[in-house]
This record gives sequence, structure tokens and C-alpha cells, in this order.
Amino acid sequence: MTTKRVLVAYGSKHGATAGIADEIGRTLRDDGYDTAVLPAGDVKDVSAYDAVVLGSSLYAGHWHRDARRCAKRNADALRERPVWLFSSGPVDTSADERDITPVPGAAKVMERLHAREHKTFGGSVTEETPGWIARSIVRRGKGGDFRNPERIHAWAHHIGEALTEAP
Repeated sequence: MTTKRVLVAYGSKHGATAGIADEIGRTLRDDGYDTAVLPAGDVKDVSAYDAVVLGSSLYAGHWHRDARRCAKRNADALRERPVWLFSSGPVDTSADERDITPVPGAAKVMERLHAREHKTFGGSVTEETPGWIARSIVRRGKGGDFRNPERIHAWAHHIGEALTEAP
């Protein structure tokens, strides 16, 4: 049996979502999958992969442009393979406390691609995050890194298990 190839693609503005994608990719590699982690804007063709995980940062309740465009550009091929979606955004512990319904744009992508699942992870806005909005959030004491590595790894293992069970 050949090793399944998995693509983890992401749309990230300041790197927090890229960090989540890296963790997912590392976990899938540790589980024995041949995994590539790429910015969604660089993904022109997904046909070389057996499965795809596509993620996006959330800004004002919207998925990152590169993730949306990747989903649209590869829609036909993505519908032919298992797809999982994730979002990163809440700058609080809400994503750890309950399952968060995908934002409308992510829900549309999920439906269009027949994605198996969507997961929302906490985001990160710290003093190192560029931009006046980030500075304002941090200044008001609302910032922090709310990415939960244990939750990210558990979800990636869940994907690996599903791929093992898939024909």
C-alpha cells in the first residue's frame, strides 16, 4: 500500500494560521502520511494529493481571500477527495470551550466541496502582530495566543484515523 499524500493549505495574514497548518502537517507526518504544507495562494492543482486540509484565518467573520480562491480554483478536484476545513480567529478561549459553527463563507465552501468537517481554533493577536487593529486589541488587554496545540494535534490525528479507514 502506498502512503497517502495529504496537502495542508492555508490562508494566513500574519502567520498564526500558518502555525496551525504547520502543526496539522507535522502531526499527519508523524502519523505516517506524506504531507505538504503550503500557502493557499501557491496551490494551483491538488490532483497529486489523496486528501486536503484547507484552513483560513478569520477577519471580521470572513475567510482569507487566498483560501477562498484556492477552494474555487480547485473545486472540481477537491470534490473528488476527502477535504477538511479549519478556521482560526477567536482571540479568546471560546474555540476550546465549544464547537463553533463555521462562518457563512466557510459554510459555503464546506457545502460546495462536500467537506467532511470544519473545526475552528483560537487565533493569536500579540504585540508582534502588525497593524493598528492588532495594536488596539492588545492595548485593550484583549490579545493573546489562543491556539491550543493539544486540540490541533487531536484533530489532525482524527483526520489521520479517517484516512486510515477510507478505501
